[in-house]
Amino acid sequence: MTDRSGLTEAELAAELRAFLAEHHPGRAPKDPGERLAFLQAWQATLFDHGWAGPGWPPRWGGMGLPLPLQAVYHREMAAGRAPVPPNNIGGIVGPTILTCGTDEQRARWIPPLLRADELWCQGFSEPDAGSDLTSLRTRAVRDGDVYRVTGRKVWISGAVHADWMLCLTRTGSQESGAAGITCLALDMHAPGVRASRLRDMTGGAHFAEVEFDDVEVPVSHRIGAENEGWAAARATMGHERSTSLAASGMRYQRVTRDLLDLARRRGQADDPHVRDRLAQAVTGARLLEWSGQRVLARVLEGGEPGPLASVIRLQHGVFEQQLHTLAVDLLGPYAQLDAADPALASGERHDGNWLRGFLRTRASTIGAGTSEIQRTTIADKVLGLPPEAGNSRSTR
Repeated sequence: MTDRSGLTEAELAAELRAFLAEHHPGRAPKDPGERLAFLQAWQATLFDHGWAGPGWPPRWGGMGLPLPLQAVYHREMAAGRAPVPPNNIGGIVGPTILTCGTDEQRARWIPPLLRADELWCQGFSEPDAGSDLTSLRTRAVRDGDVYRVTGRKVWISGAVHADWMLCLTRTGSQESGAAGITCLALDMHAPGVRASRLRDMTGGAHFAEVEFDDVEVPVSHRIGAENEGWAAARATMGHERSTSLAASGMRYQRVTRDLLDLARRRGQADDPHVRDRLAQAVTGARLLEWSGQRVLARVLEGGEPGPLASVIRLQHGVFEQQLHTLAVDLLGPYAQLDAADPALASGERHDGNWLRGFLRTRASTIGAGTSEIQRTTIADKVLGLPPEAGNSRSTR
């Protein structure tokens, strides 16, 4: 594995640009199955050439880059329009295993996760436990060297194609709350696991409902101690709401430039009201990048994202929605056309992607904890405000 941690920012940028010029695979296919295989192959290429996991320890296949070089890495990948990983769960689950797992677990799961040889999903939300995660009901009962898992998870991204699930289960009493939760690595191909696709408003089926019927999970697949899975859950949610969004903040620098280009092509770039909204978008993208770097710095120093995770998650969700709302406003009636619609000229096919983004980001203030939950956490943990009467302030 090539050690690039001692390079200057300019040297790393030059090396990465040269790599992308030689190995960039082009645009991903539209077909979902072909797209997944394409993205897995690209992730394997990154791993095999030492360009995967910029902030992950070299011992487990990462690059071990210091924070300034991580920023360069993500900026160059975004500028080069490099394909994204097969799903964003790897960047959430991986740090959790690195933080809470054993060396044996890290050696078993981290390299194939980082190379995308094995795909993961995150089994947290349930029909009756979304934002109030501590009330989850999926039960794991110890039976010798295995846990027997029974229950149901819902709105699970990528579950249909996943090989493993980072699954929160109830091992204590139902009244035990966070103190009775255990985190398990559950084999999605094990007998008793059934995943059913859920179609969303974009027309895609990225989510699934997953049922467990007496699924056996080896005790050796437990992440952390029994009844102490809430620590793993907090680590996962912290990365989901913070470090995994840092790269997204840098990608939005490019997306914002695409938005500026759209305004010019639509002849609206000189409209004062539009220019004001564009300036807000540019400022928001930059603030999102800086917030991500701030949280990354804290994590790399050995700390947890803490309540800053809620700040950046709220910031990200609101920004995504505002950005795509502006895009569909610029498109006017053309915003109703999908990218495949024949009414769009060949050079304007990507304009239809704004509609998909607009529909997709309606969920940005729901996923990974609703905006209401984030605001409550910020009020409590950051601003130190007293709780409202009757508000128990959920830990989700």
